[in-house]
Amino acid sequence: MMTKRKGSEILADELKLNGTDIVYHVPGESFLCALDALGVRHPDIRAISCRHENGAAQMAEAYGKLTGRPGIAFVTRSPGATNAVNAVHTAYQDSSPMILIVGQVKRALMEREAFMAYDFRTLFAPMTKWVAQIDDAARIPEFIQRAYQTAMTGRMGPVVLVIPEDVLEEDATVPAGKPSVPASAGIPAPDDIARIFAMLAAAERPLLIVGGSGWTEAARDNVQAFATKNNVPVVTTFRRRDIIDHRLPCYVGEIGIGSNPALLAHIKNADFVIMCNDSLSDVNTIGAGYMEGFTLFNIPVPQQKIVHVTSSFAELNRVFQVELALLADNDGFTAALAAHAPTSSSAWSGWTATLRETFDSETRPGPCPGPIDLPQIMKWLRQRLPEDAIVTNGVGAYATWSQRYFAHYRLHTQLGPISGSMGYSLPAAISAKLLYPARIVVDFVGDGCYQMSSEELATAVQYGANIIVVLFNNNMYGTIRIHEENRLEGRVNGTQLVNPDFHALAKAYGAHAERVTKTEEFAPAFERCLDAGKPALIEMCIDQEAIHARYSLSDLRARREAKR
Repeated sequence: MMTKRKGSEILADELKLNGTDIVYHVPGESFLCALDALGVRHPDIRAISCRHENGAAQMAEAYGKLTGRPGIAFVTRSPGATNAVNAVHTAYQDSSPMILIVGQVKRALMEREAFMAYDFRTLFAPMTKWVAQIDDAARIPEFIQRAYQTAMTGRMGPVVLVIPEDVLEEDATVPAGKPSVPASAGIPAPDDIARIFAMLAAAERPLLIVGGSGWTEAARDNVQAFATKNNVPVVTTFRRRDIIDHRLPCYVGEIGIGSNPALLAHIKNADFVIMCNDSLSDVNTIGAGYMEGFTLFNIPVPQQKIVHVTSSFAELNRVFQVELALLADNDGFTAALAAHAPTSSSAWSGWTATLRETFDSETRPGPCPGPIDLPQIMKWLRQRLPEDAIVTNGVGAYATWSQRYFAHYRLHTQLGPISGSMGYSLPAAISAKLLYPARIVVDFVGDGCYQMSSEELATAVQYGANIIVVLFNNNMYGTIRIHEENRLEGRVNGTQLVNPDFHALAKAYGAHAERVTKTEEFAPAFERCLDAGKPALIEMCIDQEAIHARYSLSDLRARREAKR
């Protein structure tokens, strides 16, 4: 029998029905009754009150990355919604399922430029899979069901639902929906799989590239089995390094920003490439330099035979005209690869071994300027941490140290923004720890990146999210400083930073704090952080010469002088 419920109660019930267990928010008057309905009707859904809407929404995005289910965030109308724009853009570019619910002014105030009102459908349209406003409480189940379907089907991504305050307060009699099950792109046809293996058999230098979102353990096992049985080298796309176990002889590295130039040269020399579950975007086709996208393969027709497999029709043949464009579900495609009889791989055994040696050489600890040896610290952390430890990073040249030297063994152990969003890693780490409290979560963050979301350390303290923040403090915006050295002949225009006392600031938030000035201090400081029983921060005082894992400031200047 249907009963009358308020819109806020319908919303709370629909979120529960679809498996919501955490809601991130900064409380606002436009959706207070929704928070109240969640607390009264479904107290097992944790409501995490954050310090900034960007932090709340980034936590929801990280939840989507880790689970493959939409992370849920609530924000109030402007400026709450505008503060969340950065995270929505992250979810869009990173293909992360996410639902942002925006509280709006009452319907009677619409189109009158009311206090904090805005047309959020216009604001969010270019960066979402779908944005809509719910103007009738009876339609909430319909909109929630469509939001889940849209966020999880095809190329995953964000959905924004705008709900006027009085819609949440009005009564409606409507039946409950049912849990949303995402539609599948389908399984590949046997003829397509046979064609792929025929091209593989004819190849001399094949390559498998894997990336994208929504990976399951089964899909990972299948793709690793295929690569191992067929002796095919595997590359992961940018910040998707946890898809493949780095200990496998077939794993040969990562493409994207800051990739190994030697690996990129080999990929250009490949004659057959399978791109699995990701787009042929500019980041995934950087062929040289730092940001030279769409140069790894020729446009419009690559010289290599390329098979592009994705669950999103819009990604196929968008820039590159490939040999075979295949719309297929990732689980189904990888299962078909693994089930097929192996191809004789002796023809390219030397090719795979060469690429693996390129990776091994790339990840051997090299020199690091200054008293803190970052490659050795990354290697020590890999040995110290369990395989299921989750590592997050934001954006900056500091991230190249973990990207190059920290290996991943398990799926869903890396969280990093493909979108290039600074301030990401701390909210992401908090989200990961709240979701998996028994797992160790380490946040690698630069001094500039950290200060874009550092207030969320208070959120970690409040909710007992006992993460360990490893802060790279070199008193500058490192990535932009690199551009200054390369493009402005070293003239510095605003990249130097006068930072707070991060050690004291962390303690002021109620966290444990350490400061490290040389390599041998790091291990005992990290152990004290593990034993602290609270969120912890290690400030590493990094020499500015150690600006990047591939070169120092002096190296950049020497290169510039050599070009004169």
